[in-house]
Amino acid sequence: MTASDTAAEVSPAHPRFAEALRELGLDKLSARIRRFPEATRTAAEAAAAIGCELSQICKSLIFAADGVPVLVLMDGASRVDVELVRRELGAKKVGRAKADLVRETTGYAIGGVPPFGHRTKTRVLADRSLLEHDLVWAAAGTPHTVFPMDPESLIAHAGGTLVDVRERNA
Repeated sequence: MTASDTAAEVSPAHPRFAEALRELGLDKLSARIRRFPEATRTAAEAAAAIGCELSQICKSLIFAADGVPVLVLMDGASRVDVELVRRELGAKKVGRAKADLVRETTGYAIGGVPPFGHRTKTRVLADRSLLEHDLVWAAAGTPHTVFPMDPESLIAHAGGTLVDVRERNA
């Protein structure tokens, strides 16, 4: 057993995500992962458990654009404007992905999808609203675990393209 095997075993994160952290040279981040006894499956649950603003939660949402999965990173206080995503991607049809497509694409269940460390490579759109904070919290691969990271680094590790896809209230 190697030191990295031990780190992956003791990490509260999903094993796939713990391995992704190691591969990205982010081993030290494992010590900052927080596990909660109650689920942090929704942005509101996560913000309440952490004690942060709802907008400091980074939601990792999978959409299907003309049947192709795409990851949208959005702040927890906002909703994704699907029409803006459609236009950004030049797609004919965009909708929320079903649970089986989310798990097949990412390797994680809805409510625990991290912004990176997925089973497959997908296109990533990151809403600019995430940059309004010095630190955001995202899922660490399970509905009970989260990790903190500055939004610029998070978006870079996710391979995200900065966009404006937040729903605006009229």
